[in-house]
Amino acid sequence: MSSKNKDTRTRILEVTWHLMEQQRGQGVRLADVAAAAGVSRQAVYLHFGSRTELMIATTAYVDEVKGLNDRLQQLQNITSAHELLEKSITIWGNYIPEIYGLAKAMLSTRETDEAIAAAWDKQMDCLRNACQDIIDAFIREEILTPEWTRSKAIEMLWTALSIQNWEQLTIECGWSTSQYIEWMKTFLKHAFTKLEN
Repeated sequence: MSSKNKDTRTRILEVTWHLMEQQRGQGVRLADVAAAAGVSRQAVYLHFGSRTELMIATTAYVDEVKGLNDRLQQLQNITSAHELLEKSITIWGNYIPEIYGLAKAMLSTRETDEAIAAAWDKQMDCLRNACQDIIDAFIREEILTPEWTRSKAIEMLWTALSIQNWEQLTIECGWSTSQYIEWMKTFLKHAFTKLEN
């Protein structure tokens, strides 16, 4: 791929990101993206193939720009389940405010927009996989409370860390980012694990 093509692709992704936030996901068509990026609709199709692929690529691009993979590398050498939970909450709690505009746009339109729903589901699968890793670490260390099955614990942790819950606590209740992070650590430790005396 030439640098010119790469620049065009990046421009399309940046414009899509901007339009999604600006219009809160409503009616972001390929024609709108093409016009804002100064390219033809055919050029958008050439780079992405479909609107669904564009939306998925845009969320991946945002993660790349925000350095999500570098942040997640911090989890690689953690051996303690409690430490994995705490570090994951810290990373996620600091990340949500940075992507909230795009996430809010996707949340508001995913029920009526298949392309956005596909992009949203892909992102949420990543969060669910992280929750699975945490619960599996609890199971390995034999500290998951016996009331939980593995699948129910993963589902509940995934739900607890949802952007909708973050929104309720920070936007509606006025919690700061640091309060959200610290209280979620405390709550989730008590909810899922046998705490040491």
